[in-house]
Amino acid sequence: MEKSVFFFGDGGAEGSPERVDLLGGKGAGLAEMSLLGLPVPPGFTISTTVCKAFLATKKMPESARRETDAALARLEAVAGARLGDSGAPLLVSVRSGARVSMPGMMDTILNVGQNDAVVSSASARTQSARFAYDTYRRFLAMHATVALGLRKEPFERVLEDARARVATAMGMDQAHLNAEELKRRVPDAHIPAEELAAVATEFKAIVREETGHAFPSDPREQLWQAIAAIFASWNGPRATAYRAMHGIPDDWGTACTVQAMVFGNRSDTSATGVAFTRDPSTGERAIYGEWLPNAQGEDVVAGIRTPLPLRAVRREGAAAAPSDESLETRMPDAYLELCRVASLLEQCRRDAQDLEFTIENGRFYLLQCRQAKRAARASVRIAVEMANEGALSREEAVLRVDPAAIDSLLCPTLDPQAKKKLLAQGLPASPGAATGQIVFGPDEAERRAGQGVAVILVRSETSPEDIGGMKAARGTLTARGGMTSHAAVVARGIGKPCVAGVRSIAVHYDTQTMEIGLCDEVGRLTVQATLKKGDVITIDGGSGQVYAGAVPTVSTALSGEFGELLGWADSVRTTRVRANADTAPECRSARNFGAEGIGLCRTEHMFFDGGRIQSKILAEDGHGRRAALAELLPLHRQDFAHIFREMAGLPVTIRLLDASLHERYGAAAEGGVVRSDGTFAAGGVVRSRDAHMEIHAMQVRAIFEAAAQVAREGTRVLPEIMMPLSIGEGELAKTRAVVDALAEELLDASPVTVHFSFGAAIQIPDAPRVAGELALAADFFSFDTGSPARTGDPELGARIETAAVQGRRARPALKVGLCGEHAGDPTSLAALGNVGLDYVSCDLYRLPVARLATAQAALRARA
Repeated sequence: MEKSVFFFGDGGAEGSPERVDLLGGKGAGLAEMSLLGLPVPPGFTISTTVCKAFLATKKMPESARRETDAALARLEAVAGARLGDSGAPLLVSVRSGARVSMPGMMDTILNVGQNDAVVSSASARTQSARFAYDTYRRFLAMHATVALGLRKEPFERVLEDARARVATAMGMDQAHLNAEELKRRVPDAHIPAEELAAVATEFKAIVREETGHAFPSDPREQLWQAIAAIFASWNGPRATAYRAMHGIPDDWGTACTVQAMVFGNRSDTSATGVAFTRDPSTGERAIYGEWLPNAQGEDVVAGIRTPLPLRAVRREGAAAAPSDESLETRMPDAYLELCRVASLLEQCRRDAQDLEFTIENGRFYLLQCRQAKRAARASVRIAVEMANEGALSREEAVLRVDPAAIDSLLCPTLDPQAKKKLLAQGLPASPGAATGQIVFGPDEAERRAGQGVAVILVRSETSPEDIGGMKAARGTLTARGGMTSHAAVVARGIGKPCVAGVRSIAVHYDTQTMEIGLCDEVGRLTVQATLKKGDVITIDGGSGQVYAGAVPTVSTALSGEFGELLGWADSVRTTRVRANADTAPECRSARNFGAEGIGLCRTEHMFFDGGRIQSKILAEDGHGRRAALAELLPLHRQDFAHIFREMAGLPVTIRLLDASLHERYGAAAEGGVVRSDGTFAAGGVVRSRDAHMEIHAMQVRAIFEAAAQVAREGTRVLPEIMMPLSIGEGELAKTRAVVDALAEELLDASPVTVHFSFGAAIQIPDAPRVAGELALAADFFSFDTGSPARTGDPELGARIETAAVQGRRARPALKVGLCGEHAGDPTSLAALGNVGLDYVSCDLYRLPVARLATAQAALRARA
């Protein structure tokens, strides 16, 4: 039977770091770090196959139980401690770990293996009752809520009551202290041992009252309950929603890692922290992250306390942090060890890493390494700089950046010239700017966003339950937490702006208000303004600033590392990338975004501009219709001339008027007419093919006259004339005859040469049926896929490929393009990598996405 439990530590590892499918990302990272000889507490990983078996049967396979018992015995021998032994107790963490990072979406239980006897012995043995009872109360609350399924609120109220008693003993006036301010002034580290012991007793009473049973005192029973809870969390609502959001398969399952505990809450020379080998927001090549003295890891990632910086300088261009706050200053030996292992792991893994570490009585331990989640801008910078450093090839750098993520690089940023009213300053947790109405709950964010309202989710700190609201909101603002808090990590992962750790705000869920003021050295807030639900604010995730009202934005240029990466992408892709553009200004922007031509110019938009369209165009009266077309001809000619000048030397595909008028008036246009004022009236639309032919003839004349005019100016012109909604070779051939006749009349007489081509717009469902006959009259096909409701649809590529093969069989030199919504969708472009498209054409702001996605498709096709 295949092995399912893998030991690591003590200088070795049973599991291969390459088997992420079995060990999960966390287990694979621990195995690799152990093999590198890094300071990793020993433990073992139960594989994803056990998880899948457990979820299918609701019980642990017997073979896995036996292997787990054997691995636990080995862990006890290596650690020199035993689970449940009050004289030398072994405490363990039980953590989830999928093959890709899902931050905060599944469960963890720390400090497993405690009961009253173990805690009493630990208190005496370590001569620190506070440490013993702090560790105990953390375990009781975490196990009760995760493994036993109880609500968090009763446990939080007990701890809040203890905090209030401490405040009273310190002589604080609590009349004006809410829960948030109380937590600031009496942090966990200030709660003494006797209060923590009382808290632990009350926690156990809550469990008995809620479940009817005593809290499990057998450490082995605790361990099995914890393992079962971690496996079950794979199908929890948070994890399920996150997988759906990121396209992670439901059948992967999670591994479960059991690891000997090390304690960042043991003393003032103990700490916990999270580090990135490069800044996850900017990509700066320097150790970046946060730490908390006398704390455990959940305190950092959950945003319960606002952590401290690792380095004395926070980030590029920022002022130095106070010398007594940074890990570099307060624990220099541990900081140097962190820098050493960070550099080694980045070299070995050839990518920026996210590390979790603990310092116990001055000794440094690594608990996890994984590929660092990063903002889109940081992703680009890291890939480019690592390629320039020689760690990656340029092709690997191109493959490292998610095309879907770079949309955020094209999003507007705050206009530096705009007037702004600064409300507060926090941490720049996830870049980007967002404006919206304040909401205080994730459900409200989802509801309002579903109604089309732009909202900003404001929380004291976020938790995994907030993921839906964070996704729906334009951005997130938190009073607590840091750059490695849940809010920051998730916001960067979903590409949304986030400002975290704004100490000068207090959030009141009961009144649905947010107070803003000045915060003194102990966290006391002097209120200067109060905002309520529905008030509009703007957050800047790049600077950490919060502004009143809506602030204007400006567009971002394709420059620096982003431009360099796209240049590398352009050098390897085999598919041209064009833009959908209908006016000269749009064409100018398209060239700035790297378009290699216009793949779709929709001439119906020219009719609508300035009230040009008139009922006479579709009237029964041919004389009136021809008079209207004569009026439109010079306007059309001028439009095309401006476009040709902007796209000098690049092809321009012009789709003749789509007679269905769907884009203007919707489905109702099938049976209506257009009034002279541009409004629509039902009934009586002219269906005369001759009328449509006259319109198309006018447009072709305008195209050729404009092309000849611009060519005489010395500019190369490449018009491509496209028949809309082509349904048969006969109809297409008639239009082709008109085009060829006009070309002979207008272009042959011109003193300059203008090369043109003629093609067909094909709707995908009909493509295989009509492709062969249409190719007899067409120089190119342009496939229109409509809305990408099903991205990456394998049938889409098959239909296009079949049509292309049939068309090229009839006309070997046939050019094939894609101009529908799928042309800017990374998943669909990846699926179309082997179709043999000559070009894709997408909306302006999808151009960089398409350039990168088609390059990646070409590189993967080579592999």
